[in-house]
Amino acid sequence: LGYHTAILYYWFLVGVFAFSPRVAYQFMELLEAHAVDTYSTFVAENRERLAALSAPTVASAYYKAEDLYMFDDFQVSHAPGSRRPPCDTLLDVFNNICDDEAEHVKTMQACQDYARFRTRETEVVSPHLAWENKGPSS
Repeated sequence: LGYHTAILYYWFLVGVFAFSPRVAYQFMELLEAHAVDTYSTFVAENRERLAALSAPTVASAYYKAEDLYMFDDFQVSHAPGSRRPPCDTLLDVFNNICDDEAEHVKTMQACQDYARFRTRETEVVSPHLAWENKGPSS
């Protein structure tokens, strides 16, 4: 059910984006803001229990890995490569997820502004595109 819902959601947003990128970004901003509220409430209600449990291996690997493809590229309030949050307990994991969702809200706001005010001088290019086009520099 989750897989099919994700596919439907994706195509729904593609359709909305085709008609109005701004509305698609606004919808995503609202969805991400709801996620921030949900995670914040969960953390507040379960802080002690979460702090007593260790972080799952997959979460530690995600937040501590050397090459986090595009992890920082779309984080608008941190310099690329500067954000590696603590990930020792399950509380850290949920705080990190909540912070990530908050960054997504900012990103959706930035996408709306970029779509509105983009010029040739302000065009954004991911550093990963240079790597994909030229290969790793060695």
